[in-house]
Amino acid sequence: MTANWVSQVSSNPKLVAVSIEHEAVTHALIREGRVFSVSIVNREDRAAVRKFTKPVEVDLGGQTLNGLPFVEKSTGAPILAQAVAWLDCEVRQEVSVGTHTLFIGEVVDAGFAQDEGTPVLRMEDTSMHYGG
Repeated sequence: MTANWVSQVSSNPKLVAVSIEHEAVTHALIREGRVFSVSIVNREDRAAVRKFTKPVEVDLGGQTLNGLPFVEKSTGAPILAQAVAWLDCEVRQEVSVGTHTLFIGEVVDAGFAQDEGTPVLRMEDTSMHYGG
């Protein structure tokens, strides 16, 4: 899915939080698998994020999500191959917050796939707006 809010919530251990709507397909995937990844993409890849606003077509044999190649690191959660940087997380806690669940994950692996100075995509770069 396309996320517009991921936040560090602890530095020791390294924890990040993502807020996922209860009805989202991604919610069930995280709850059942107990892992999630965050792929941070290049500002030039803004068209790619639109492919993740609807349920994703997965080709496990070709290792693609909506036609975009992915890789797996420590947890097995898919990470876009074109990501500038990525976080691979194991869920440590869930907090119900109204229509969403705040999944708190420990970063068990992370890295840069491109130059650390590469400009990364921000929500305001996409002309998309948070819809829930």
